[in-house]
Amino acid sequence: MNELIGRVFQFEKTIYPASSDLFAKLSTHGQEPKALIVSCADSRIVPEQIMQADPGDLFVCRNAGNIVPPYAAQTGGVSATVEYAVAVLGVRDIIVCGHSDCGAMKALAAPALPEGMPAVANWLHHGSAAKHIVDSCHGHLEGGERVRRLSLENVIAQIAHLRTHPSVAAAMAKGEMALHGWFVDIGAGQVLGLDGETGQFVPLREGQPLPVAVPAMVRTASEALFAEAAE
Repeated sequence: MNELIGRVFQFEKTIYPASSDLFAKLSTHGQEPKALIVSCADSRIVPEQIMQADPGDLFVCRNAGNIVPPYAAQTGGVSATVEYAVAVLGVRDIIVCGHSDCGAMKALAAPALPEGMPAVANWLHHGSAAKHIVDSCHGHLEGGERVRRLSLENVIAQIAHLRTHPSVAAAMAKGEMALHGWFVDIGAGQVLGLDGETGQFVPLREGQPLPVAVPAMVRTASEALFAEAAE
């Protein structure tokens, strides 16, 4: 632990001097992050490292299982973070990022939620849709395969929850918001992205189009319906 804490001294000695202009700009002009990422709190997943992000690039929200409770289901830090990122910081891309060997998904995949940890059990209920899908459609899967499939379905479920948040829904209706679903395979060192058109998670590859779960698009369905009614 002392070794880990001791690394903070290197920030002042080496990290800060090497990026002093950037830190000066951030302290003077504030932050304008390019994206909000909701990732797991697992110590093996570091969003800034995965995306090679500099300070100020990402607005990060981490919790067990990269969960986004549906709006009003549970007032808390995740909802407040999403609202602030969209309404105040003007973030226009949100990434829900799951990963392999996730402890939260292992607990959710078990026959019963963990005893003696009521807060954890209550939190994992927000992944119940993903578990129901796996139980109903992939009941034959066991062990690591079951956890992996549940982790992927959980990313999709949390994206659906994101869309219930008023700030996100409004930005999407204006065509100002895109949602992304990612899965980090720790052992393979690979990031998969959800292609909303095919429903498949595909590897992110340089030089190829970035898979997007829900692309930014102005909503025009209501206007078309009114136009048909007028005719």
